Amino acid sequence: YWRIPRAFIRQVISLGGSTEAVEGVANQLAGTKAADNITLTIGKFSVIDIFDTNLYAHDPRADFLNWSVISSGAFDYAADSWGYTYGAAAEWTQSWWTIRGGLFQLSKVPNGKVIGFHPEQFMAVAEVEERHQWLGHPGKFKLLGYINRGNMASYSDAMKLAVQTNTVPDVFPVRRVSTRPGLSLNLEQEVTSDLGIFARLSLNDGRKEAYEFTEINQSLSLGLSLKGHRWGRSEDAFGIAAAVNKLSNDAKRFFAAGGIGILIGDGQLNYRPEQVLEAYYSMHIYTGTNLSLGFQRMTNPAYNTDRGPVNIGSIRLHAEF
Repeated sequence: YWRIPRAFIRQVISLGGSTEAVEGVANQLAGTKAADNITLTIGKFSVIDIFDTNLYAHDPRADFLNWSVISSGAFDYAADSWGYTYGAAAEWTQSWWTIRGGLFQLSKVPNGKVIGFHPEQFMAVAEVEERHQWLGHPGKFKLLGYINRGNMASYSDAMKLAVQTNTVPDVFPVRRVSTRPGLSLNLEQEVTSDLGIFARLSLNDGRKEAYEFTEINQSLSLGLSLKGHRWGRSEDAFGIAAAVNKLSNDAKRFFAAGGIGILIGDGQLNYRPEQVLEAYYSMHIYTGTNLSLGFQRMTNPAYNTDRGPVNIGSIRLHAEF
């Protein structure tokens, strides 16, 4: 069957096996499909609609909000400033495993807008997913790897130029076409019928500037999600998570000297790892509508001990029709 929401086309090719129902949700029309299949997606869409997904921490409309909790913090995936890009992906699902691969266009400049076609700047990404049962409860483990190739700067080159010119380090004059790889591990596991746990561990090449996502070179996040069965609110959910994000040594020196990245930089960095604690409660109001309350506490925000801690409260109303 075909799915044609907004700016991409998806085709699912049956390879046999049992038939399973497909729920009608965002980016997907209701129907049926074979359990064993090949799925092809092409157009303009978000990379993380397909890669690095997690049942318990992935949807800021309904669960967590912090970027390093809903995604692998060091996954510098191709995207414009709104989170979308042009690309194509293929997924091969058989029995207990799925293999995914994709090729996506990077922005012309880091964290910019995707305009036109420039194939020399791209992200190649691959992910292997393993599905299992643990004490009768389903779980998934995913290994993801990617390579960005684009016009990006080396932090050490920016520092060398700053020393030569006696100025603050700047990435713009030293950008050149180069590659930047990264890896991510992603776990989700149902523990009981109403309780699930998750964890992500990711890292990337910290010698070069962040290109699309954010300045994180190493990240670890973990947490749990609990449905409201125990207090008579079966469609409600409570979640709590913690994350620790780090910079590479090259990035530390760049920001300590006053460098500015795509999202961080405040003149001088007194470095320590960034620590995040987040909790939310999602209350089901009626079909398709949820009200969520959230809280985040960030220690050493943007890796600077001279800033924070910062407490952030949130309220979200999400409705689907």
